[in-house]
Amino acid sequence: MNQSNIVSVVVKKYNDIMPTGAGVLFLIQIFATLAFSVLYSTLVLYTTTALHLSDTVATGITAAFIAFHYALPLFAGNVSGRYMSYRMLFSVGLVAQFLGCIALSFQQMNIFYWALAIFLAGSGFNLTCINCMLTQLFKPEDKRREAAFLWNYSGMNIGFFVGFSIGGYYQLSHGYSMLFLLSSISNIIALLIVLFKWRLLVDIKTLYSGLKTVEKYRANLMGLGMIFLLFLALRLLLEQIKMSDAFIMGAGILMMVVIAVLALRQKIKENRDKMWAYLVLASASLVFWTLYQLAPMGLTLFVARNVNLHYLGWVIAPQWVQNVNTIVIIVGGPILSVVFARLRERGFRLTIPIQFSIALILIGAALCLLPIGIHFANTEGYTNFNWILASFILQSIGELFMAPIGYAMIGQLAPVNLQGIMMGTWLMIMGVASTLSGYFSNLALKGAQSWDPLMTNVGYSQTFKLLGLAAMIAGIGLFVCVPWVLRLTHEKKLAGDIQKMSSVGL
Repeated sequence: MNQSNIVSVVVKKYNDIMPTGAGVLFLIQIFATLAFSVLYSTLVLYTTTALHLSDTVATGITAAFIAFHYALPLFAGNVSGRYMSYRMLFSVGLVAQFLGCIALSFQQMNIFYWALAIFLAGSGFNLTCINCMLTQLFKPEDKRREAAFLWNYSGMNIGFFVGFSIGGYYQLSHGYSMLFLLSSISNIIALLIVLFKWRLLVDIKTLYSGLKTVEKYRANLMGLGMIFLLFLALRLLLEQIKMSDAFIMGAGILMMVVIAVLALRQKIKENRDKMWAYLVLASASLVFWTLYQLAPMGLTLFVARNVNLHYLGWVIAPQWVQNVNTIVIIVGGPILSVVFARLRERGFRLTIPIQFSIALILIGAALCLLPIGIHFANTEGYTNFNWILASFILQSIGELFMAPIGYAMIGQLAPVNLQGIMMGTWLMIMGVASTLSGYFSNLALKGAQSWDPLMTNVGYSQTFKLLGLAAMIAGIGLFVCVPWVLRLTHEKKLAGDIQKMSSVGL
């Protein structure tokens, strides 16, 4: 069978097992993610080298940027499907990301915070919209949802791979202006795909879709007004890091309390139990994402300054190290979807809490490898790159057990009328985790003014070991609690359906 026939078979098989629109969203995800991936991997280096900010300030800005990116979906959940359709708000977000990239390309400190604010006003909305557009393609009992999110997560990581690659290339030569200009183009490509497939991405049974034409125009104006006010608020908060941290942490705690109150008000016991399970699993995800979000902050600075980046005859850019993660996700996502299906067909109960406990243990082990690598550093204090490679592979496998499974879990545990707020809260947890990661990154630096690895290795080693051990203990604790969590999720009730799930058998 030639290559074109193989591609045709794969595409046909995908279309057979996935609803119409899933493939388009997979493609959109690739281009919509690229610009964010550039900022995610480059911001801490850009602010320290091009804008000459201190490590503490640069880490704080990066933490706030990532935190708001994951916190804003909660706000977007109240705008999308109510004041704007998912596709309209997503399009507005792409335009905002485009403008933000253009503004960043000027490399001027006086417009830096404005540029970040407008970019965030777009990226924070897009995360919610694309997940909601994908979620609405499936009925609550449709077991293909997990496979769809694994595929879409792979698509997102293709965008990350390209973003990390060009980010590293231009960072080596400090060509940040060209980097941000190239990033802006990806938003235009994603927008053109959305416009071309506009009818295919129509809202299904949202409040907005039920409005009359005049009412939709009024709702759109209100939505745009909210976005403008949000932009102004972000501009203020990004420059006031302590205020931003307090805001994110406070909002995260508030939303967990809100979910708990909503759980108590559920009249149906099964819904109430599932919402309590959601809170337990959300706590586990907070631990995971706190460690994971070290990558664009303290871990990036560690790689850039404390690791021997000469490897196999190449000079490795710090951003390229994160491509280890994207390669594992791109390849592993579809493979894991097949493995999960095969295991369940054979009666193996690979449940959500088990997957989460595996994720915690893996990322804990990934962090614990780094102090070992630091211990065996060369006489100048530089850690061998192989330790970084092994660490990123472990945390990437852990991510596959946590992130796409978590997104798919919302459809299983959240009552239909609360899916928006629970998806937004789930994403906001990653925002809270980013704030905590910023704190731990600065703890690792311990205020050191030197870039000498011999001076900073001790702080990094102690912090990585502490966090790694904590994650492994949390993973083991969750594993012990699996029977109790399963009673809350009512997964035993769905076991028969799960075992029959063969829709991902590519």
